[in-house]
Formats: sequence, structure tokens, C-alpha cells
Amino acid sequence: MALRVIPVDPFDLVIFGATGDLARRKILPGLYRRFLAGQMTPESRIIGAARAELTDAAFAQSVQDAIEEFVPAAQRDAASVAAFLALLAYVPIDAKGEGGWAALKGRVRSGVVRAFYFSVAPALFGDLAERLHLHGIADGQSRIVVEKPFGRDLATARALNTALARHFAEEQIYRIDHYLGKETVQNLMAVRFANILFEPLWKAEYIDHVQITVAETVDVEGRGAYYDKSGAMRDMVQNHMMQLLCLIAMEPPYHFDPDAVRDEKLKVIRALDPVKPEDIVRGQYLGANGSGSYVEHSEDPASRTESYVALKCHISNWRWKGTPFYLRTGKKLRARSSEIAITFKEPPHSIFDDDRGWRENVLVIRLQPNEGMNLMVMIKEPGPGGMRLMQVPLDMSFADAVGAEAVDIPDAYERLIMDVIRGNQTLFMRGDEVEAAWAWADPIIQGWEGRGDKPQAYDAGSSGPDDAMMLMHRDGRRWRDIR
Repeated sequence: MALRVIPVDPFDLVIFGATGDLARRKILPGLYRRFLAGQMTPESRIIGAARAELTDAAFAQSVQDAIEEFVPAAQRDAASVAAFLALLAYVPIDAKGEGGWAALKGRVRSGVVRAFYFSVAPALFGDLAERLHLHGIADGQSRIVVEKPFGRDLATARALNTALARHFAEEQIYRIDHYLGKETVQNLMAVRFANILFEPLWKAEYIDHVQITVAETVDVEGRGAYYDKSGAMRDMVQNHMMQLLCLIAMEPPYHFDPDAVRDEKLKVIRALDPVKPEDIVRGQYLGANGSGSYVEHSEDPASRTESYVALKCHISNWRWKGTPFYLRTGKKLRARSSEIAITFKEPPHSIFDDDRGWRENVLVIRLQPNEGMNLMVMIKEPGPGGMRLMQVPLDMSFADAVGAEAVDIPDAYERLIMDVIRGNQTLFMRGDEVEAAWAWADPIIQGWEGRGDKPQAYDAGSSGPDDAMMLMHRDGRRWRDIR
């Protein structure tokens, strides 16, 4: 079964910050792959905009270099690369001044979808929005894409939303979170709402607890200055992990419609209880096996910034009252692994002896690596000797499910950029959703800052701080192994 590709309408996509790391590693190679797949029509144009004084040819060469570095060789035939590079243009731009804006206006066409990707620091969002408006480059049908961080607290998030809203309506603003573009994350909604098998059981009566894990093996080298101002809570929990929690916990929307989906996600965030201090564990990695410690990459040798955080959350509504959600994320952990694990309760009555090997049913959604799902179920252990139970997975990996020719699932950025061109905001955060997430996260951060809490040390390459293990053990539960 081949993946079905539906071409999007012709567009002009202006990428501000086109010479930056994100554009080079993700955005431009992703656009090439969409062009190669036939989703981008030859009538479309990509215009790079940044401070560097480059010609069109020099910019095209830099994009070609990025494609050669980040796209597999099997997808880089010379004719396709040349055809893609022919769609490119470049304009040097001064985000805070007037330089380059007249030239950019001359490059952007009418009669096609106009989209503007702000791959720049959030401090420039307001300046770019204002100049797009003042120079008549964007109109009421144009779309802007903004990257996280969407503020660093509620006050700055509100200020950012206000700055964008001066010139763009909410339906024109696409706040991108690449986690929502992952195939498995979207499949979570299909599993829940397209199968009668799961939805009747998707509530506190049947689910014991939910674990959400985003574990990374990388350190903060090269990002120490940024990370000291954010930490794991701001960098991962308030946005990526919050979105995953919302998709698991939300009520069925009336339709698969952008605002219907986001309305239900917003209800989940507003139903989150405040997190108690004893339900939070923060950690900071030490050096091990030749790896440096967090503070070696920090500008503050006494930094109290967390590179790891684990917390227990509760949602006060009828569906989830009493079911805990455990979240953990960290850097320099044992393995790179992102997954959601829904653990179901034991049957109300067992007809088998207690020592026959029973274990709970668990639905595991793997986000990375090897995207897919499996459901852990109990069966009889094969062979003679009586009734002995064993746990086995009912496995679904996308490579097996859709066939070898379709293993190359589109990257999250590829999918989300094409959704911008289509005008589909389902997988993008709304302004009130962002503010509600900060309203929940701010008191947690202010609490540990006010108490002067220090993060607990943990060894690089481990599973995290010991107290994170106790967060589960005291409830009679265990974290799933990071592997």
C-alpha cells in the first residue's frame, strides 16, 4: 500500500531566519521531500529571508548543501534537486529596520497562498508581523507560522499573543509544535475515536494510570545559555508534553475540526489540578563516562536549572477523577525514547491463582524511535502443565502496517508546513490554549523558585534521579524502563 499524496495549492512561503539551524536541518530539507513526493507543485515558491547578504545562487547552494547533509542519498537525484532549487529566491532583510522589505514585497506574488515562517527568536515576532502589515506584504488571507517558545511565562505569552493579534487574526496564526506532527500522535486520535474497542474503556473506571516519557540522550552543549532561562519544565512540559496529555485526556470533539479539537484540549488544561510540591522531582545531570555535567555547559556554575523533571498530575473531571498522569522528561538519560503508556486496571475478579503470572494490560504508543503502538495482553503460556499466563504484545509498527514502499513516513515538520498551506489549524496551538498552559505551569515554577529548591543530581546515562523512582513507588507503581 503506497502512501497517498494530495498536492497542495501553489504558494509563496517566506522563511524568516532561512540561514538558521532550524531552517537548514528541518524546514528546507522537509520542503524538498514534499516536492519530491509530489505534494509541492512546481508553481510554488520558497523565499529565504535573513540578515546575511546572499544572492539567490548563494542561498540555493546553501540549501543544496543542507539537502545533501540531511536527506538520504536515495532521495537526492540530481534532476529533482535542481528542480527544487529552481523554486528558491532570497532577500536580505532587516527585521527591525526598513532594509529589504520593498524587495520582499516585489518577490511575493498575488493569487497564491502566502505563508510566512518566523524561524527566528520570539523577540522578533512582533517586528516581523508589524512590517509585513505596514508594507502590505501580508493580507487577511495570509498565514504566519511561529516557533516555540511562546513566551516564558503567562505574562510574556499574553504579550506575544497581543503583538501578533495587532495585525493577524487568530485563524491566521499557526503556533507550531512538531510533536503534534508525529504520525503516532495523530494516530492516537484515530485509535481513540475510530474504534469502539477503546473509547468505552478510556476513563478512570478502567485506567489505573498514564505515563508520558520524553527521554533524551543529548546534553545541553551549545544551548546552555538558552537552557538556563528555560529548564525542562518550560522547554518540554509546558508545551510538548502538555499537548500529549491533552490528546490522551480530551473528550471526543463533535467533529475533526480545528476549533472543535482545540476546544476539548483547552478544557483538559483548565481541569488540571495544581501540582503539590511533593509530587514534583527536579534533577540535573552529573558527568559520567567522559561526559561533562550540566553546569559545565552553563554560564552559571551554581545553576539550579533542571535538566530533568518528573511530576504527577490529576485532572478534575468526571472522566479522569482519581487517575494519575505521570510525566517525566530529561537530558543525558540512558536511551532516547518518547512514549505514552496507558495502564489498565486489573479485572474485578480473577479466576486464576495469584501466582499464575498475571500482569496488567498496557497500551504503549511509541513516538520515537520506531513509531508505532503495541497492546500488552495476557495469554496462556504455550505447552502442557496447566494454566500459566504470560504477557505478549499485539504490535503495530508503521513499517509493517503500510508496507515496505511506504516506510519513509513524512517528518513532523513536513506535515505541519503542508497543513499551513492547506489552512488546517487542527495540529497547531491556539492562543488561549498557550495561555492556559502557562497559567498552570507558572505556579509550579514559582513554587520551587520561592522555596529555593535545588535539583537532585543524577548520573549521565542513568534513568534519572532516585526520587523520581520514589514518586511512583510510593503509589505502588513503577516507571517503564527507558530503552
